[in-house]
Amino acid sequence: MSTPALNELPKVAVDLKSQLEGFDTNNMKHAVTQEKSVLPTAEDVKQERQHNNLIQDVENFSPDRLKRAATQEKFVLPNAQDLATEKTQKALIDGVEAFDTSKLKPTETQEKNLLPDKDVVKQEKDHQNLLNGVEHFDKSSMKHAETQEKNPLPDPAAIEQEKGQQKLIAGIENFNPKSLKHTETKEKNPLPTKEAIAQEKGA
Repeated sequence: MSTPALNELPKVAVDLKSQLEGFDTNNMKHAVTQEKSVLPTAEDVKQERQHNNLIQDVENFSPDRLKRAATQEKFVLPNAQDLATEKTQKALIDGVEAFDTSKLKPTETQEKNLLPDKDVVKQEKDHQNLLNGVEHFDKSSMKHAETQEKNPLPDPAAIEQEKGQQKLIAGIENFNPKSLKHTETKEKNPLPTKEAIAQEKGA
């Protein structure tokens, strides 16, 4: 490959060329490059070693080490119960397949549609008439009615009785126990007289 001529080189803008030529490298900040290389842990090394050993064992495995083994095919014979069940099923299938339909007797299908009795018809008719009466009811035939709310006042006797009860309740609630006088309770047990004893004995 020949070296390109000067006129074939890419042209650089005058402003960019002057900036590149006048660039002062002292304006650049010093930076330290840190190369980090994380070392594997002991567990990673152990797993990697086991994986490599496994791959090596598979690659270097010799089929000559295998022992010859004979395949044993076991065929279990059915017992007496299984044989009896199979015979019954086979006889049933043979009977269905060999069945002669000409032995069937001709039959006629009778479709019965029981009519309702008189009571059922009457109930249905009454129910239908009731529904029709409700659905086609004429509201204009109704008379206008005003609702009167009555609240009867109590008579004088009931008022006086209510006042008496209120006074009694107020007297009980406002009763002052300090107005009571101190009293002593005397327990008397009179002895029977001679006449009472004689009367008791005579009885």
